Amino acid sequence: MKTINASQEVVIPDTVRVSVRARVIKVVGPRGELTRNFKHIQVDIQMRGNILKVEKWFGTRKELATVRTVCTHVENMIKGVTLGYLYKMRAVYAHFPINVITLQDNTLVEIRNFLGEKIIRQVRMSPGVTCINSSKQKDELILEGNDIELVSQSAARIQQSTAVKRKDIRKFLDGLYVSEKSTVVQP
Repeated sequence: MKTINASQEVVIPDTVRVSVRARVIKVVGPRGELTRNFKHIQVDIQMRGNILKVEKWFGTRKELATVRTVCTHVENMIKGVTLGYLYKMRAVYAHFPINVITLQDNTLVEIRNFLGEKIIRQVRMSPGVTCINSSKQKDELILEGNDIELVSQSAARIQQSTAVKRKDIRKFLDGLYVSEKSTVVQP
């Protein structure tokens, strides 16, 4: 059965400017700007003052779920350009100390001595994401950026680069894991 109309609204803060044109949403804030394309989703997106309205007419249950999804993406973009996203990762090892180095203006991570292997693992950060070694905590990486998807994707690449092969993963827990998720600017 189809629902006649489903809609949801996102309130835009005063420090952020949002523009919509042909289902492409651009969010500009104090930390920068983010653009996202929603042309693959058949919804109406309108700006009315400082309120963004996402609306779906005559949608099935699956199509109605996209209304909330679009609103959540826009809220994440607003949070990104105002507060920013920060992921902390810790190197965990039992015997061989993992050596992590950041290169090329903090956009490339080199992982050495993982399980005593000679191979050097290189992980490139997504555009707009920087990675630094923590000065306060030993064996900690800090990833920062405005786009939550790019920051989390970069963290996932680092974690997956240290996957243990041909060993019992219950015993060999070495690797780099996300230890904390927060914002750059603390509210």
